[in-house]
Amino acid sequence: NRAKSDKAVLIFPGGGYQFLAYDWEGTDIAKLLNSKGITAFVLKYRLPNSKSIINPSEAPLQDAQRAIRWVRMNAEKWNINPNKIGIIGFSAGGHLASSLGTQYNSKNNFTEEPLDTISAKPNFMALIYPVITMQDNFTHKGSKNNLLGKNSSAELNNKFSNELNVTIHTPPTFLLHAADDTVVPVQNTLNFYNALLDKNVKATMHIYPYGGHGFGLANNNGFLQNWTEQFYQWMQSLN
Repeated sequence: NRAKSDKAVLIFPGGGYQFLAYDWEGTDIAKLLNSKGITAFVLKYRLPNSKSIINPSEAPLQDAQRAIRWVRMNAEKWNINPNKIGIIGFSAGGHLASSLGTQYNSKNNFTEEPLDTISAKPNFMALIYPVITMQDNFTHKGSKNNLLGKNSSAELNNKFSNELNVTIHTPPTFLLHAADDTVVPVQNTLNFYNALLDKNVKATMHIYPYGGHGFGLANNNGFLQNWTEQFYQWMQSLN
């Protein structure tokens, strides 16, 4: 949906790389952003369990790269500033968002089109109760198994453990997690924050004492529901 701001946000819903929480962590978030005057897109990225995918672990990131390139290519038509295109990801969608934020330059294994030469780097990134690591200590087993397979190599685990992939070029990041999340441990966010600090990347982190996992907009959920305003204020501060 188009709106009056020159910012745009691509939304990556969660679902453990098994399904997409397209409403709860997709269109509901888009409507909120629209109400703030921000153009929003919800990405229906391919899931690794699709029989048509040759390299399941690579398909979601390829879709994320292609999506932000497509938005950037059409920025003028949609009154978007091509230098103000951000991403927000929830849970496994947070893993995809952090993959794009740290690995936007990943080479494609298919024949590229002119579109694929456009920068896929997000200008800012928000990760909401994200899966970050594929290391056994703190990963979300379902997301890991669905994306990488049940017997993935250490090399593949490292490739998609995004706390290991942060560079000085990773975009400014907003992080949000609940300490009592029993599905995706809060250490995913804490370790990613430390990795950002280590590379001097501007990072803002909000850790709430309660909220569990998958709270979405957190409507009627005490002071947790203020997170969306925190996110909006953070986006405004990036100007």
